[in-house]
Amino acid sequence: MNTPCFNIAAVERDTGLSKDVLRMWERRYGFPIPHRDANGERSYPTEQVDRLRLIKRLMDLGHRPGKLMAMPSEALGSLAPRRATPRPAAAAVAGEDLAPLLALIKQHDSAGYQQAMQQCLARQGLQGFVQDTIAPLTQLVGEAWEDGRFAVFEEHLFTELTKRVLRQAIAALPDGKRSPRILLTSVPDEPHVLGLLMVEALFSLEGAECVPLGTQMPLLEIGRAATAHQADIVALSFSTAFAQRQIPGLLQQLRQVLPPAVALWVGGQGVQRLAGIDGVVLLTTFASANTALNEWRLRHA
Repeated sequence: MNTPCFNIAAVERDTGLSKDVLRMWERRYGFPIPHRDANGERSYPTEQVDRLRLIKRLMDLGHRPGKLMAMPSEALGSLAPRRATPRPAAAAVAGEDLAPLLALIKQHDSAGYQQAMQQCLARQGLQGFVQDTIAPLTQLVGEAWEDGRFAVFEEHLFTELTKRVLRQAIAALPDGKRSPRILLTSVPDEPHVLGLLMVEALFSLEGAECVPLGTQMPLLEIGRAATAHQADIVALSFSTAFAQRQIPGLLQQLRQVLPPAVALWVGGQGVQRLAGIDGVVLLTTFASANTALNEWRLRHA
């Protein structure tokens, strides 16, 4: 049986590594080692694509590509982050409670998963559903993917089904005059949207008007959108997969692009250990997001 191969455009989409980088690594490091199809175009076997994906992830965590290229695959796997300390008892209990939902994803039971999530939503209400089900479940799925217990397509299935449930819940909220107006998006190379949807649900519950722009918005376009929508606040989300060392510089650039009167709020697992930045409000918990909202209203009463 022949090993499946992928063309360079598919590898670029799958790994997040540009075609130029792939060609440069081929010349400099001797990896990847593409095959050639009937037209002489590069094609990459599955095992090389898997290794490239892991190298990209480790680079985002701060490792140098030259060092990574020289390491065997087993050693690369050992560099991937693992939980250094046992999970707190509360987190362990949450994991047990959420295990049936994880099992439905693992069984690829889309209908069963959505039905179970709707039951959680009806039982907990939207705020409890976001804080006590979706947030810890997202973390558990991330850990399962890191440990190899979840395949990439299973992580994507979880994300898409959870997005569907959340968006339906947000759409069901009552209309009315809302304030402040919060523009929600992420910067380029940050494709994760669940964090944005979770905070959109919580802000909407608190009476804010949310303007979702999806993910990976260029910084200049965020500034233009903030002006066009007359936004009071721009809120960004960073996942743990985003290279933390890049975040301060991006936020400083965006702060310069935004009108001075527009507040810049930043949350997500990727900013948990971020130092303070002038002109940026860090939202490290859901409670801090509600606090920031209340404080904004007091200042603009």
